[in-house]
Amino acid sequence: MNRNMALFFLIMFAIGTDSFIVSPLMPTLRESFGITVAQSGWFVSAYALGYAAFALIAGPLSDGWNRKRVLVYGLFAFGLFTLLCGFAAGFWQMVAFRFLAGVSAAFASPQIWAAISQLVKPQNVLKAMGIATAGLAASQMLGVPLGSYLAASGWHTPFFAIGAAAFVLAILAAILLPAMPASGSKNASIWGRYRSLMSGSAPKLSFIAYFLFQFGNFGAFSFMGTWLSDRFHLSVAGVGTVMLFLGLGNMIGSFWGSGFTARFGQRHAFAYGVIFISLLYLLLPFMPKLALVEAAYFLIFLALGMLFPLMMNALQRLSPTARGTISSLANSSMYFGTTLGSLTAGFLYSCSGAFMSVSLLAAVCFCLSLGLFSGSGAFSAVSPVLSHKKQTLKQ
Repeated sequence: MNRNMALFFLIMFAIGTDSFIVSPLMPTLRESFGITVAQSGWFVSAYALGYAAFALIAGPLSDGWNRKRVLVYGLFAFGLFTLLCGFAAGFWQMVAFRFLAGVSAAFASPQIWAAISQLVKPQNVLKAMGIATAGLAASQMLGVPLGSYLAASGWHTPFFAIGAAAFVLAILAAILLPAMPASGSKNASIWGRYRSLMSGSAPKLSFIAYFLFQFGNFGAFSFMGTWLSDRFHLSVAGVGTVMLFLGLGNMIGSFWGSGFTARFGQRHAFAYGVIFISLLYLLLPFMPKLALVEAAYFLIFLALGMLFPLMMNALQRLSPTARGTISSLANSSMYFGTTLGSLTAGFLYSCSGAFMSVSLLAAVCFCLSLGLFSGSGAFSAVSPVLSHKKQTLKQ
């Protein structure tokens, strides 16, 4: 099982790195394709759009297929289209390949969370999800510097490297992972799977809670660099250094957060973590020194590294037959939360001219999320959906 966890870590690292690696390539890509700054933003947006648009479809479909095959084929497609990005001869070719890479990732990535719940013993699920989350955290920390290093020999090289790595990971997944046959009905429609999943109040409250959490999280994260530049006059390189600390904290929390959870229990660990980061966000605007801000951000992302596996585990427990659907819906909720949270935070920051409004938004969203998760029973010892069904049968 350890080799499977190592494989899941590497897959999440590769997919996450593909998202972050474009950032340092932007100036070179603009020059190579002769495009404007606004047009270059499509290299990021096309990937995100492809992922968000197809994640809601990929999840329900994968619940009716062999999950191992979906993961392997998704990784091969992801590797192919990422590799083709390195051969793109024009702007629209690059946009198309980035979009298709995002679509492929939408099929591959949710299978990791679903496979963990399907393959790992219940007592080890949270730890395994922490390891997968650490792969994303490592990509966040290393994606930009890795892209810069690989691009030293040309902008094509990072795409070739990630594409080749995806092929290797697909082969390893095909060899190492056991078959994971469909957990739900093969004939169920996409809408039917969502309707079955969302029956009852527990799933509705849980996904609204997850959306609100990501709304506040990414709303505050999106304007972290702007605030650090305005308040402490940091350069782009200075903000990048802070990002390294954030990624390190997030990775440490992902790896070792399960120990904290084991001590206090999932419900209390989640509540303590949410209250902790809410207080730190409220204190951030009043910290006079950059060193204090860096320490606070490190602790925030340390806690976030622990909280994300907790939420994913709680969502996965909503239904044992719709894990792919749950993973995809969670990812889509995150993307929509990121988009709307960034827009709202930008409006608040521009109107108030102070980061306090953004940090207050984050704290309020975190607390609302905590209340909704608590009300849903997502962190109870028994799955809230199964509990609801048992009560219905008794009646």
